[in-house]
Amino acid sequence: MDKSESKLSRVGRPRRAAAESHKVIMDAVYELLQNSSARDLTMEAIAKHAKVGRPTLYKWWPSKSAILFSMFHERFPHTLLQPSDGSSEETLRRKVRQLIQEFNALFGKVMADLIAEGQSEPAVLHDLFEQHISLRRSAAMDDIQKGIVRGEFRKDIDPSVVVDSIFGPIYYRLLLKHAPLTEKYGDEIISHILKGCRSEERVEPRAVL
Repeated sequence: MDKSESKLSRVGRPRRAAAESHKVIMDAVYELLQNSSARDLTMEAIAKHAKVGRPTLYKWWPSKSAILFSMFHERFPHTLLQPSDGSSEETLRRKVRQLIQEFNALFGKVMADLIAEGQSEPAVLHDLFEQHISLRRSAAMDDIQKGIVRGEFRKDIDPSVVVDSIFGPIYYRLLLKHAPLTEKYGDEIISHILKGCRSEERVEPRAVL
């Protein structure tokens, strides 16, 4: 091995070590959340479980919420952000089903915990929306806009209102747990909301009595 190869080898080692440490930390966060809430999770507990020093955590993540969002992006599906070749309605139905599947697993538990924590910690709520929810919301709004351009939906609808009307009830059931959050329920929401959005739909005037 010549000097240049030796130098490249030495440079590569810290990167591999950092990648391995990163994975260990993400594993620790994921495992801890199985049995504890996001509110109760601490940087100290994460460091202890991952067998790293707290300075290592703070070198990469400034806060607990930051490390949680990092785990979100790495460990949970990104299909809700991916474009689709199907109709806008088909795409929205797929995204709603996927979100409901996620909400009925660990992702839903963590999401509910963070929303609850955000009521007393505005920074957590802000980061949750800016770093996670807004990305998915914008992608869904793009789906609606494509539907308008294609002629699927009326031109006078507001994509932001439609998206909030579709996904709001899903978050409602996630947080209040007053009824099961099922894929059937998601399909019913889509059918109900989009009934008034389709371009071929016409509201017949009421007869004058």
